[in-house]
Amino acid sequence: MLTVKLPDGTEKQFEPTATAYDVAADIGPGLAKSAVAAVVDGEQQDLKAPLGGIAANCAGEAASDEASVELRLLTKRDPEALAIMRHSCAHVMAQAVMRLFDGVSLAFGPVTGNGFYYDFNLDHALSEEDFAAIEAEMKKIVKADEPFERLSLSRDEAIATCKEMNQGFKVEHIETGLAEEQTLSFYRQGEFLDLCRGKHIPSTGHIGKAFKLLSVAGAYWKGDNSREQLQRVYATAFFDKKELKAHLTQLEEAKKRDHRVLGKQLELFTISQTVGSGLILWLPKGAAIRQTLEDYLKDELRQRDYDAVYTPNIGKVELYQISGHYPYYKESQFAPIEMHQQGEEGDKYLLKPMNCPHHIMIYKSKPRSYRDLPVRLAEFGTVYRYEQSGELSGMTRVRGFTQDDAHIFCTDEQVAEEFRGCLEMTQKVLNSLGMTNYRVRLGFRDPDSKKYVGSEEVWDRAEAALKEVCESMDLPDMAIEPGEAAFYGPKADFVVTDCIGREWQLGTVQLDYNLPSTERFGLEYTGADNQPHQPVMIHRAPLGSMERFIGVLIEHFAGAFPLWLAPEQLRVLTVSEKSEEYGKQVQQQMKEAGFRVTGDYRGQKLGAKIREGQIDLIPYMLVVGEKDAENGTVTVRDRIEGDLGAMPVAEAIAKLQAEVADKTVRQVAEAAPAAPVEQGDGY
Repeated sequence: MLTVKLPDGTEKQFEPTATAYDVAADIGPGLAKSAVAAVVDGEQQDLKAPLGGIAANCAGEAASDEASVELRLLTKRDPEALAIMRHSCAHVMAQAVMRLFDGVSLAFGPVTGNGFYYDFNLDHALSEEDFAAIEAEMKKIVKADEPFERLSLSRDEAIATCKEMNQGFKVEHIETGLAEEQTLSFYRQGEFLDLCRGKHIPSTGHIGKAFKLLSVAGAYWKGDNSREQLQRVYATAFFDKKELKAHLTQLEEAKKRDHRVLGKQLELFTISQTVGSGLILWLPKGAAIRQTLEDYLKDELRQRDYDAVYTPNIGKVELYQISGHYPYYKESQFAPIEMHQQGEEGDKYLLKPMNCPHHIMIYKSKPRSYRDLPVRLAEFGTVYRYEQSGELSGMTRVRGFTQDDAHIFCTDEQVAEEFRGCLEMTQKVLNSLGMTNYRVRLGFRDPDSKKYVGSEEVWDRAEAALKEVCESMDLPDMAIEPGEAAFYGPKADFVVTDCIGREWQLGTVQLDYNLPSTERFGLEYTGADNQPHQPVMIHRAPLGSMERFIGVLIEHFAGAFPLWLAPEQLRVLTVSEKSEEYGKQVQQQMKEAGFRVTGDYRGQKLGAKIREGQIDLIPYMLVVGEKDAENGTVTVRDRIEGDLGAMPVAEAIAKLQAEVADKTVRQVAEAAPAAPVEQGDGY
């Protein structure tokens, strides 16, 4: 018999051929009806997979009378179930497309953070006009309640099956991407059969009616722009129609806040194809926002005893080979530049993908004593990554960006205080922007991954140190996520929820015992014992990158920046031409008081000027007329609260300066339910 251990501690006996569905049915018909998948010994499984076979696979032997498994049944209420259902819905969408169009070749159909997509190759150019027909066919498939059936085929059988179905991409993937696999799994629902690892819900009927096709875009087979161009259909699905409606509402709000649209309307940035895709040209207003943020951060850095440094935009490939960034991240870096000038024959250079190796060499530029530590080096350093063209997106996914980067070199005893200081600085910066709704993700190593450098002992030491510091600070919603570490060390990421509920991974603080090691750069300092010791390195960037962060800010504020950050803080409006001279005096006074201010002295009606100021999202408008000129006053008009009445110029200056000094953030909408995380720029 097979012992099945349930989450509440209950143990039940079943035949080895029993499935998770059989267990659910034994508990009760309601659970059997609502269960959609299972977690067996920590791994997701189909509801109707034999539990005895799973136990045998885990043990690496045939099932025995003494076998046991731990079982957790998943229903629609469990977060993991949603991804499984969405993957099944991707198969249903592919089935519908194949019913409607001839000659469809299937690529891949994975789940994404907030939905799923499937890549197709077919002669018909898919568009949103096709969505209604595809959705109607999907509804028929769901209504038919076809079971998802798993088939295991030998390698030869799998290739023959895919050839018979004229699915060339699948054949290629088996022959190259799955070259080591001797047995491959397929899933069938109705007439549709697809190469797939799974897992799936029991039948199409469990999908329900809350699904929606969203958009269509171009993609390349396996992301290779030298290969076939495919058509990617994006979609989403939920178990509940209310959740779908809320998600679609969020998407509509996101469209209104799209930083690419607002950036153009508000003249913040532009991208020129003549300059190159993914390379941001900051316009004066956007540059004002960036400069304000940089000045704020530089003040913080000075107060926290950081030293500013500058490093070049290129470096020898050898530098990044030592650090491990090359060739590990070769696919996302610009190709090396080969030098052929006399004296440099054979040297290769890279556009700088990261600042840390350069800062390490600054640390190594002279002997260091324990009395010198901590050494804190900061730079707004521009780095370059060769993102695929299909992944580029305005300012949030670019090929050249500037990180608010810093690296701290310290002793073991200083790690806790220095790491805590980095976390506190990140919190302060986010709070000053009204981004107080965030969680902290502790990215630890996945022991089964080959991605990471350094010994297990060093990793255990680094993770323990990071965890201890973070737990002492009572950080919000802190959780450990294995597999999210940098390749050289664990990290704490700030995952911020914006005002419409989307999550963005922004600030990061990383602990590194590996790059300073003798296997890498061999960093040293002379200790109090007059012996050499290895320093610990902390990587930190409160914003991540200026481009991405400001792109997120544009959408978070919908372009309506708080006074301290707005590119145009004030605009002087004249009632008539008679008050133009006084208006210019007020404008000059405001400029001398430190504000970014413009004047509208056109002969248009005041109402039209005010409407234009509202459209331009100016925080405050200062209206001046003849009486104001006589009394030395201005009528202050708040973008949010409207007319605040007349007040002396000095009083207006004091009021507005206080708001800037306090970095007041007003009128940020409450967040909707969280959407999945958008990752940052760090390696």
